[in-house]
Amino acid sequence: MPRKYFLHPKPTPGRFISPRPFGIIEGAGCLHCFNCVKKNCPYEVFKKRKFNERNLGDTADSLCRNCFRCVQSCYGRILLKTANPEYWLQGDEYWTPEIIASNRAQAETGRIPVSGGGYNGPFAGPHFDSMWTDMSEIVRPTRDGIHGREYISTAVDLGKNPGPFIFPEGQANLQNLLKELPPRVEISLPLIGDLLPLQAYRLPQLAALGQVAQEVNTLMIVRAEEIEGKLEQFTPWLIPFLPALGKDHYQLLSKVRLVQVPYLDRQQTKNIVKDIKKINPHILVIVRISLPGQTEDIVLDLVDLGGEIIHLLADEQGKVPGSPPQLFLKDMIRKIHLRLVKEKCRDQVTLIFGGGIALAEHLAKAIICGADLVSIDLPLLLAMECRLCRGCLKGRSCPVEIENADPAWARQRVVNLLAAWHGQILEELGAMGIRDVRRLRGESGRAIFLAEIEQETFGQIFGPVSKVPEENYVSATQN
Repeated sequence: MPRKYFLHPKPTPGRFISPRPFGIIEGAGCLHCFNCVKKNCPYEVFKKRKFNERNLGDTADSLCRNCFRCVQSCYGRILLKTANPEYWLQGDEYWTPEIIASNRAQAETGRIPVSGGGYNGPFAGPHFDSMWTDMSEIVRPTRDGIHGREYISTAVDLGKNPGPFIFPEGQANLQNLLKELPPRVEISLPLIGDLLPLQAYRLPQLAALGQVAQEVNTLMIVRAEEIEGKLEQFTPWLIPFLPALGKDHYQLLSKVRLVQVPYLDRQQTKNIVKDIKKINPHILVIVRISLPGQTEDIVLDLVDLGGEIIHLLADEQGKVPGSPPQLFLKDMIRKIHLRLVKEKCRDQVTLIFGGGIALAEHLAKAIICGADLVSIDLPLLLAMECRLCRGCLKGRSCPVEIENADPAWARQRVVNLLAAWHGQILEELGAMGIRDVRRLRGESGRAIFLAEIEQETFGQIFGPVSKVPEENYVSATQN
């Protein structure tokens, strides 16, 4: 049994005051009471408060625990709690302020987010919230991988499975057979870092992300031209992305374990993979595909060509463009996985899915739907305090000046985020009674899908139930 895998988070405060959902407003008309309610705050919010002139931030908003004692006790009625527009205008309809704040908090502490206040939201939601995982084993206290009392593996393999062992006639020698095994790479987390979006690919913190990949034993996809300087020392944990193969890439291909190329068409992709294998026969080639509607046929075609690893990507919100009706990532994962199972070739290829993976629970749900592992990009930026304002795409300066962040600070923040995600994966696996994340792949019986239970429940009464669009799940379940 391999040794237990641990990550070592370290509290790493942000450089800026993070916006909070609600802010404290102090109006005019103070009565100057001798025993001011501010002095009696149980959390000493007003005593500890500081102002940041750089971004006009007030720490009182982040220190406040919303007990409302000051608001209710102020004789002058000058203290109010109100929604903070700076918080609620972050992100978009998918990358919500809550998701941004959750990832930021995990990057700061490295801890699993625990509210302790119960759940008061809708029973179902869109996207990944339209499926629930089976936690029936949570009643067993021995299922405790997060504290090390039980071994739970989160390691996954990349590459082709060797398939059945067939000895050549007259050569029944296991030693000779083992030499023919295809190359494989094992990483300790079922996720890898993807190409950074927005303008982040220019960040000087790329070397820090390479160090993170080495430290947590995972992989990071970067553009081939970026592997230079400080980043070059982390080459074994990097996956260079090659839009086209050139002679200047030959030396790089002899050093790396994996390389990624875009899917062009059947023949061109076959030729570029063949050329790469000539340079380094032991390298693993990942084919990158942006998910169109009929990706199952493309994937099957690549498997027939001997494809080793296929990386399939939805857009930033997990939507699959060009699919009528537009599918979400989890639905496309299930379609591709089940198609390969039907064709009896699922174990011949490693499937990586990305796009819309925003929380640790999305990772587990993607694997349940059929992914071997996932790729993440925006969460890496959120760990570095990105607010997803997308001002960089319009030529505006970054409000949190990511480009000026200390690489050591950025490295620890990303390690903290991955440590928190790793802890959540262990919690989910333990609650499902599973001791190896590889066993979770395609285990759809470990989940409940809203669309399916609606059909099973109401279809027998009212006939075929028309599928409720995912964006309407919340309103439909609240009415």
